[in-house]
Amino acid sequence: MVQTFVEPCGRGIIDAEPCPEERGREVLPARRPMVLTACVLASSMAFIDATALPVALPRLRADFGADLASVQWVLNGYMLALASLTLIGGALADVYGKARMLAVGSVLFGLASAACALAPSPALLIAARVVQGAAAAIVTPASLALIGATYPRAERNRAIGVWAAASALTTAGGPVLGGWLTEKFGWPSVFWINPPLALVVVGILLVFAPKDGVIQRRFDVTGAVILAVALAALAWALSQIGPSDTHTGGNTPAWSGGMVTIVAGLAIVGLAVYGLWERRSKHPMTPPRLAQNNTFLGLNVATLMIYAAVSIMFFLLPFDLVDRRGLSPTDAGLAFLPFALSIGLLSGVFGGLADRIGARALLIAGPTGAAFGYIWMALGQEESLMVGVIVPMTLLGLSFAVLVAPLTASVLSSVGQMDEGLASGINNAASRIAQLAGVALAAGVASFGSGYEVGLAVAAVSSIGGAFIAAITPTPDALSSSSGS
Repeated sequence: MVQTFVEPCGRGIIDAEPCPEERGREVLPARRPMVLTACVLASSMAFIDATALPVALPRLRADFGADLASVQWVLNGYMLALASLTLIGGALADVYGKARMLAVGSVLFGLASAACALAPSPALLIAARVVQGAAAAIVTPASLALIGATYPRAERNRAIGVWAAASALTTAGGPVLGGWLTEKFGWPSVFWINPPLALVVVGILLVFAPKDGVIQRRFDVTGAVILAVALAALAWALSQIGPSDTHTGGNTPAWSGGMVTIVAGLAIVGLAVYGLWERRSKHPMTPPRLAQNNTFLGLNVATLMIYAAVSIMFFLLPFDLVDRRGLSPTDAGLAFLPFALSIGLLSGVFGGLADRIGARALLIAGPTGAAFGYIWMALGQEESLMVGVIVPMTLLGLSFAVLVAPLTASVLSSVGQMDEGLASGINNAASRIAQLAGVALAAGVASFGSGYEVGLAVAAVSSIGGAFIAAITPTPDALSSSSGS
């Protein structure tokens, strides 16, 4: 699953954009709502596609006769391109114009979605998903930045509220819509949602978008390539965990333990090379000064662990609901609602609480509560749907509602104002890398007879690890309190 939940720092990209009034490029008030509509629809393409697709995976797997190690690349091909190219996508929007790149990205996303729907084999579907992920790497930062470039600072909160509400609605409705479409029309119908939306976005932008301003920037293409290769190797190695005979279904070859070890080693070396390259690059995607910021670094490590954990659960759950419990895709989609609705309805409440008591307690409580939810689901596999899934999913939703707003605020507060947009992009990229690793790991552990329980146990350990990292990381509110005393 790519984006089944609210990312930690999308709002920061909007807030970091310079005020259009300060640049003398104010957008007429009558045009702003239409530009916001285009941005919301563009973002919704990625949200709906990502939240609807996981519920369709069991049917997709059955139609192709594929194994889990192959099916996970339907998700991770997209995520690999998105995670490695998002920061470059933001730079493209600065250089060539936010509205222009949003239109280009939307067209590419729509075409890639059509290719996904028409794909006759897993290999071609995965290839189309990679193109779709590259398009999303343009669409997501461009849409958020265009909101900031359209609305003056005094009016941004309302615009952000509309964007956040739309994100919550698509997050909540995506699994149900995906399940219904899969049940009635088959899994390709999930992808046919996007081409009409892309056309609407482009039409609105052509009529209402402001004149693009551009900024001279360079692209760290070498860094993106190194990161993409390292992440692909890591994802493949993680997906090969488990008994070898379970990876030989269909046309999938069995790989020796030695080959898996070599690829895993190359992934680690690749990540190290990426770190070295970023120190030497004149235009790094992840500047060393941010890596030297202990608070920012700690919060991103916590993000990696927390979001990897929830990604494991979201990959495993649809297969348990459809294949073992015998639910229809529509009913399986409904099982995700408690999680999404809890986040959508309660994140603001806990964000206000974090303002009053500080972020640290909530950054610990959120992932700790999530760990209990994973354990509950593992122990309740043989229980009723209500006891074994719905109740722990509600606990997970509450836990992420506790977590998301304080994490956003803490990441943005850990850097200077000039770095807020970059910090938001890096933190979002960290959540996507975590999802990439989580899905790959889930596909690997699912090969065991008790893969569901093992995967959820790993998710619980990872989530507790995220809570521990948050506990030892000096949060910005703690730093300001100590400096003021």
